[in-house]
Amino acid sequence: MTMPYPGEPFAEAVGEAVQTSTMAVRLVLAVADAVRRAARRRAGEERPLPSPEQAVPEAARDLKERVSPDVAWALMSGADWPAMAQQLVALRQAGVDLDQFLPRLGDIAVQVRDAVAANSAGTEEWARLLRSTMPAGPVREAILSSPAWPDLAATMHALRERGVDVRQILAAAHAEGVGVDQAINRVVDAARRPAAGPSRDAVRSYGPLTVGLDLPRDLDLNNRRRALAQLGVSDTENARYVRWVHLALTGKEREAGLLVNSRQWPLLAARMARIEDDGRSVPDHLAHLLRDRSWEASPVSALVPRLVQATTEALHRPTSGDLTSTPVVTTSATATSATAGRPPSRTRRGAPAHFTGAPYQAPVPRPTSRRSR
Repeated sequence: MTMPYPGEPFAEAVGEAVQTSTMAVRLVLAVADAVRRAARRRAGEERPLPSPEQAVPEAARDLKERVSPDVAWALMSGADWPAMAQQLVALRQAGVDLDQFLPRLGDIAVQVRDAVAANSAGTEEWARLLRSTMPAGPVREAILSSPAWPDLAATMHALRERGVDVRQILAAAHAEGVGVDQAINRVVDAARRPAAGPSRDAVRSYGPLTVGLDLPRDLDLNNRRRALAQLGVSDTENARYVRWVHLALTGKEREAGLLVNSRQWPLLAARMARIEDDGRSVPDHLAHLLRDRSWEASPVSALVPRLVQATTEALHRPTSGDLTSTPVVTTSATATSATAGRPPSRTRRGAPAHFTGAPYQAPVPRPTSRRSR
């Protein structure tokens, strides 16, 4: 069976909330199967489970129709999915109405998912604050990629509750962090130091996809987790954007999977974070993907680039609730892309008055004619 989310990027993007909800589904299903077996034994009618070849396609169809898409796809990507499919089909053969059972199971999963997501929502507020306070660079990346990030977010919350200006603390912490990074780099062997110029990914990403984004000079799209941290996107935000893409492309599971596993996904996620920071609705923009399906006419070899392009256009296109937005044109994108010069600040308010040091961001030369797109 072809899974809708192949590979490690899906496992990273699913998020704790969806993973926890699938654990709840597995528990309820295991209890139901145990009751079925016990009832069959009492009646003296024990039967073998249906074969995986029969059960998997039948259960997959039922699950997709009656359970939240993100939960259904997470379940079907698990190693135990064939066994779960057998349990579901066996329940139907035993007389259980899956048309009623599965929606109730889905409701349990959604309740668990939303409860876990609500518990982690506090970190997203501080991820947004980091994006608006710190420029892209090693300090912001280190904070968001640290295993201690939830504890750091909790500390910032506690400081604010005590009347502390967290923005001022972050600005000071950024200055100290830059100093630490520079001190360490001075003692690193010259052959191991990072290149002074922008990375290949930073240059090749130049254009409408990155216009207005705070792009790090050493952007590394080969490492998805690092790229998301470099762009200021937290794990919980990334999981939400993945879910929104699959909901926007309902019925197009393969295409949604290709999009969220594309190399440019961290840049798209950063664009969605920017839209949220501006108080606009990402799902409203993603709805354009099914309104304009010109990307479907692409040959298989060009499908992923066309999906990335179509999503970029959808995220720039105005929505009914955003009448002030204007479509991006190539000239404007070229003039303001973060890789063409000093990246524009994402700060929606003025910088803290106390912060007088220069931001950690050297100017990036305009790409030559060798740039792609």
